[in-house]
Amino acid sequence: MTKSLLFFLIAATLFAAEPNLMPWPSKIAMGSGVLIIDQDFHVAGTKGLVAVTRLLHNLSLETGIPLTESGPQPKLVIRCHGPRAPIQKLGEDESYRLEVTDQQATLTAPNPLGVIRGLATFEQLVTPSPEGFVVPAVVIEDKPRFPWRGLHLDVARHWMPLEMVRRTLDGMAAVKLNVFHWHLSDDQGFRVESKRYPKLQEDGSDGNYYTQDQVREIIAYARDRGIRVVPEFDMPGHSQSWLVGYPELASISGTYPIERKWGIFDPVMDPTSEFTYQFLDAFIGEMAALFPDEFFHVGGDEVNGEQWKKSQHVQAFMREHHMKDTTELQAYFTKRVQAIVAKHGKRMEGWDEVLAANPPKDIVIQAWRDQKQLADAARQGYSGILSAGYYLDHMEPASTVYSVDPSAGLSAEEKSRILGGEVCMWTEYVSTENVDSRIWPRTAAIAERFWSPEETKDVASMYRRLDAVSREIAWLGPTHLANYLPMLRRIAGDEPIGSLQVLVDALRAGDLDARDETNKYTQQTPLNRIVDAARPESDTARHFAALVDRMDTAALRVWLTAWRDNDAKLQPIFAKSFLAAEDAPISKELSRLGSIGLEALDFIEHHQHAPQAWLDEQRAFLAQAGKLHLELWLAVVPPIQNLVDKAK
Repeated sequence: MTKSLLFFLIAATLFAAEPNLMPWPSKIAMGSGVLIIDQDFHVAGTKGLVAVTRLLHNLSLETGIPLTESGPQPKLVIRCHGPRAPIQKLGEDESYRLEVTDQQATLTAPNPLGVIRGLATFEQLVTPSPEGFVVPAVVIEDKPRFPWRGLHLDVARHWMPLEMVRRTLDGMAAVKLNVFHWHLSDDQGFRVESKRYPKLQEDGSDGNYYTQDQVREIIAYARDRGIRVVPEFDMPGHSQSWLVGYPELASISGTYPIERKWGIFDPVMDPTSEFTYQFLDAFIGEMAALFPDEFFHVGGDEVNGEQWKKSQHVQAFMREHHMKDTTELQAYFTKRVQAIVAKHGKRMEGWDEVLAANPPKDIVIQAWRDQKQLADAARQGYSGILSAGYYLDHMEPASTVYSVDPSAGLSAEEKSRILGGEVCMWTEYVSTENVDSRIWPRTAAIAERFWSPEETKDVASMYRRLDAVSREIAWLGPTHLANYLPMLRRIAGDEPIGSLQVLVDALRAGDLDARDETNKYTQQTPLNRIVDAARPESDTARHFAALVDRMDTAALRVWLTAWRDNDAKLQPIFAKSFLAAEDAPISKELSRLGSIGLEALDFIEHHQHAPQAWLDEQRAFLAQAGKLHLELWLAVVPPIQNLVDKAK
């Protein structure tokens, strides 16, 4: 057999299955052969595109091969038919066509934005093979399903420095997200420099804020990656950090500190004062000049109205204007703010509460409470984006968030008004150390829901590709993989971390509600415990469940024996580390789960029916083990329950 024929057969075997692409393309046809990626890989037709420089940098990292752009025989030719818009716009063409043969790849796009998307796909196609790094022969014609595919990042509750923002943008570009929703103010912090009202950041940020030059840098960084930047300044509620420096904005006079806890608080802007609107006019004008995007988010969520009810002058204003409740008062505020936003050349965006104001039809409604809010907005003629179901702090597995569709249950006319969706990363319970593990890799699965055809729904395929894309994203800067073991080392102290990793791999971190209910967290609480290292989803539990489904008894015994014996190995860590000791009970439960699983396997392998008394005892324990334990879930309970059921 010739070497070339052997290589062809190897390549055919490697790419018989679908490639590791996420989002999945609109159209894809696999060909024969592969394109070699080596030091002779050069690019032509780029005319200095930043995206090409970034591709070569990323491929050099991922392959370890030094790559340069120019060369005599390019292996990637780019044909870009025209310029992109000076300021990236909603709905700008992002389509591309990528054809790869064993000799050359050709990427064709109507503009540089399409080139950026096509290069992201090309990068994901690069994979190691027995003959080196290769790209399979393929023809892809691709375009997004939705024009608005965003990630919302709250930097107010916990401060996120520039390097975190940059690596988030790098991850977003890899999975073709195109809107960075920057939540820049909330009760716990005001995070951007205002030269018109400097006490906003001087008094309301603890010194943690972005200068205007840094904002411009991030906007340029995002543009190079095909990402729009939409700022959010929450008002009239969630605004306590504004009131620290400018208490005259408040509905009740007084002194206001930065809020250190989480929740919905009473302090709120005064909607009856002309000073409020004069202040906002000047501030929004300043920020509108700083942020070039067409859209400006004004928040509008979770106003409890308590200050308005207690303020005599606010109550008098409501009576004078025949307002029956604070919802109507907030609607008045929303209309005034919308006019200011429009005056400064922007389209207003707000959380779904602003719909109560019956604002002009050109605003965008962001539905966060449920999909009904999005449907209501669409029926009333508003454009909308969905965030309900995509809240990363709810710690749902990738399969759950993947199943949520922005246009589910809508008529064809209503679907036409759905712009897309946004993943939301709220930061009450994350630090710069673990925030990436909450964003990635689940956001990649949601990005596929926003980009790919509606019928792309195969969960098994999604997980297979997600594992690969997660590793690729880690090369680009996000630390969701890199920070896991160091966090465990901190907890273990000078003890080996192997047994601790066995435990934490079998756990799933509790959600926002689980942590809220403890009532022990503030902005200054260290986030350094096992719950902070544990992931939103246990890959170990998912893989173990697959072993149960196909009854791979040998592999199951390995896992179950490891869990049964692990508690004894963890005792030195529990004895020495206060960060680990609180979770000693859940370790004992994992040990018993291992024993139960092994007993179930014995019954199954010996073709015996487990006694009813044994089944009742184990099911009672499993019901208890399946409950929340100190903000943690034992993620392996459901597959072990399945194993027990198979033994009956």
